[in-house]
Amino acid sequence: MEEHLHESDCHPTQQVGGYDTVGSIATNVADGFTMVAVGDLIVSRAVTKSQDSGFGAVVKILRDADVTFGNLEVNIFDIRSFNGYPQAEYGGAYHLSLPEVGPDLKAMGFNMVGRANNHTLDWGVEGMRETSRVLDESGIIHAGTGENLAQAGAARFFETARGRVGLVSFASTFATMARAGDPAGEAPGRPGLNPLRLAESIVVPPEMLENLRQVRDAVPSYESGHDDQDRVVVAGATFKAGDKTGYSYEPDPRDVADILRNVRRGKQFSDFCIVTNHGHEPGNWSQEPPDYEQSFAHKMIDAGADAYIGHGPHLLRGIEIYRGRAIFYSLGNFFEDDLGTPCGADMFDKYAKDPRVDTDAEVKVAEMARGFTDPVFYESIVTGSRFEQNQLAELRLYPIELGHSKRFADRGIPHLATGSQARVTLERLQKLSEPFGTEIAIENSIGIIRLNPGTSR
Repeated sequence: MEEHLHESDCHPTQQVGGYDTVGSIATNVADGFTMVAVGDLIVSRAVTKSQDSGFGAVVKILRDADVTFGNLEVNIFDIRSFNGYPQAEYGGAYHLSLPEVGPDLKAMGFNMVGRANNHTLDWGVEGMRETSRVLDESGIIHAGTGENLAQAGAARFFETARGRVGLVSFASTFATMARAGDPAGEAPGRPGLNPLRLAESIVVPPEMLENLRQVRDAVPSYESGHDDQDRVVVAGATFKAGDKTGYSYEPDPRDVADILRNVRRGKQFSDFCIVTNHGHEPGNWSQEPPDYEQSFAHKMIDAGADAYIGHGPHLLRGIEIYRGRAIFYSLGNFFEDDLGTPCGADMFDKYAKDPRVDTDAEVKVAEMARGFTDPVFYESIVTGSRFEQNQLAELRLYPIELGHSKRFADRGIPHLATGSQARVTLERLQKLSEPFGTEIAIENSIGIIRLNPGTSR
């Protein structure tokens, strides 16, 4: 049985002169408050002038909300004047966007973005800082990165006519060197992202664990005396016994404590707090979230989050309603327009390409062919949440399609899906959400989750 934090455990209050000095974890927005949330923003160029009329319909949804959120999975700068360089550790691709992307995202309606993800430091600290500068100049609030861990973990705020919105961003999938750190003594802090470290185990049947134990004991370098009857470590991989073979994750308690505190603080200083997690676990092949995440997401909401938004695996995962708040386990891709250049020599090597012969586009095509050929990666949703009486009243789920069948240079821009295409996406989301007890109605090519004010699950 899961253990959840009680409201009194999340942030105990003190009464001073009859006033609550900390505040409640209840949502505190004006009636009609709306939040639009989407998944990954992998976009390399300004696209508001797109010739695709379907994209204009998507933009209207973004612009009509009080707060519009997406996960920014690119760096933004002009390579001609950039003073950094591509890193040896990178997120699988060197995502790079032109400087005009910042103002263009603002023109679309985006006013808050998460920054903590596996591409945050593709181009080093210099790329991270330059991206922050562009977002600041564009008037887009961003969270999840900073000059040290305290800055990277802190909530950032956006003022709307119906309430103040806070954002806490962190990532469970990232390169080791991307993790921000705080100063200690004379050592300065380390710039980077807000981390959620996970200890991964591979679950196997008990008899297989015993076989692995024999393999471990036979390795010449193995030193006995550190035996764990429940776990076996072989070549750096941890195995444990269980009924269902797969992957299991345990969040680092120090990171969890830091994130909970930042969520608590974020809600204390806002009327509505968004928590966003970027993770690829257990892999981009999985339409189910990792085993740790449901309990973890519940803790975030118990601490004050009004919405938990997951992204990372580039495909949809289920939706849960917990205590009247929405948990989106993954919103998939919103943009998959990866035309940014250059790729970096390491990426050419990874895909057996020669920069003297092959082009950056050919490298990107090779990357996509290694795991992103299924149309499911180009089918997602735009979510619209409406609040009445300080409670989530309705969720509207607009299916989108990113042009899987188009040529490489034209795909990746979302437009509203209709007819059978919309139904396929929404029916898949229905099935993915059933294990969480979530009922999604399909009406006129839109998914709808209705909640009654005053009730929660």
